[in-house]
Amino acid sequence: MKITVLGGGGVRSPFLAKSILSGAHKIGITHVVFMDTNKEKLRTFGKIAQKIAELMNPSIKFEITSDPIAAITNADFVITTLRVGEDKSRVIDERVALDLGVLGQETTGAGGFAMAIRSVPALLEYCSLIKEYAKPNAPIFNFTNPSGIVTQALRDAGYSNVYGICDAPSGFSRQLQNLYGVSEDEISLRCYGLNHLSWFDQVKIKGHDISDNLLNDSRLYQQTEMKLFDPELTKLSGNLLLNEYLYFYYYREKALQSILNAKQTRGENVQAINDATLERLIDFDIDNKIDEAFYIFMDAYLTRENSYMTLEAQTERAITRKTPTLKEFIAEVDDGGYAGVALRFIRAVATGESTQMVLSIPNADAIDGLLTDDIIEISCIINKDGAHPIKIGTIPELQMNLIRTLKFYERSVVKAILNKDKNEAIRGLMVHPLVNSYSIAKQLVDNYLLAHEIEGWH
Repeated sequence: MKITVLGGGGVRSPFLAKSILSGAHKIGITHVVFMDTNKEKLRTFGKIAQKIAELMNPSIKFEITSDPIAAITNADFVITTLRVGEDKSRVIDERVALDLGVLGQETTGAGGFAMAIRSVPALLEYCSLIKEYAKPNAPIFNFTNPSGIVTQALRDAGYSNVYGICDAPSGFSRQLQNLYGVSEDEISLRCYGLNHLSWFDQVKIKGHDISDNLLNDSRLYQQTEMKLFDPELTKLSGNLLLNEYLYFYYYREKALQSILNAKQTRGENVQAINDATLERLIDFDIDNKIDEAFYIFMDAYLTRENSYMTLEAQTERAITRKTPTLKEFIAEVDDGGYAGVALRFIRAVATGESTQMVLSIPNADAIDGLLTDDIIEISCIINKDGAHPIKIGTIPELQMNLIRTLKFYERSVVKAILNKDKNEAIRGLMVHPLVNSYSIAKQLVDNYLLAHEIEGWH
């Protein structure tokens, strides 16, 4: 089987390669292609990924290319992880929002809208190529942000083989695994909501519900991302565990002020690290000095990852990592990430072995009060027949209020992008809790279209 990664020159490529190679033998993957239109990044981060793959399993054909048709042709599965406009566009997104006094985080609110107007058109073009050149109905695992909006847009455009993937729920699960010293197979979390707007209402270890004990465990607020939230907020939320991105909604003014007080935005910090890393590696002899190249890459990557949310929340990460050698990296048990979620899905469909995971898929009546084709983030059962959302039914009014508001925003943005309609975009942004203003919404739409030189909207 052939698996193709679109955006294979990104900084996560070495991790993607490790995850895919770790699980390839279980599901019969024999051919892997990483494609990226940025040839410099492909020759560095893509090349490091290729060398890791060769060291792990040289019998698997692993290619890097800038030719999308060659990459997609006869693919059985496709992962999309694009950053359209790259880091420089992210910086613009943040600054345009901050200049108007609102958060510009890259997936939520104004920043998410700006990323969507670049991501959705690009993904629609790739989906058209996949339909023409890949195997019939080849599943597409979308990690391109904002994942919820992108997945909704692609599904609305008729691509029913698209599944949204995010590693935030699986990352939180790993933190709880570490807390209780259990393996991935011994723990399950029930999740519902939207991408980057979700809650966990049940945690089981070895089949036993530990939710009550967990809520009373002080380590929850010290060693997991729940350290971002006050215990009182958990109680107000109906004793549900919170996705870390809810911080931007429940502590909006704190996050905004922290960013305004900083010398750099998150995007500017990431761009500086990535540019410096690329500059060090661009002419590096990666083929013959892979150990040294990997260490340079990994040290920079962890500098960035260990600082995630520290600017906005003024707190340290729940779990940080020290830089491993290449040998140590390969020897480590793979933590999965979003590639791991995709591979678990593929394995379940290929073998008929049922598994549970969190995906962004159509509601299909899993949550009462939402449309059947609303894309939601929810725990699913995966088997040979595909993905099936777990029935949640009626959810608490506090959560439902926010979900419905954000779903209106997402639907409006999708209509705006597909029809190039400025008024639809304004309608969505003006009700978004992180904007909540007609005048600001109008300026955001105009300023983003101008800043990114996007034409044809009316």
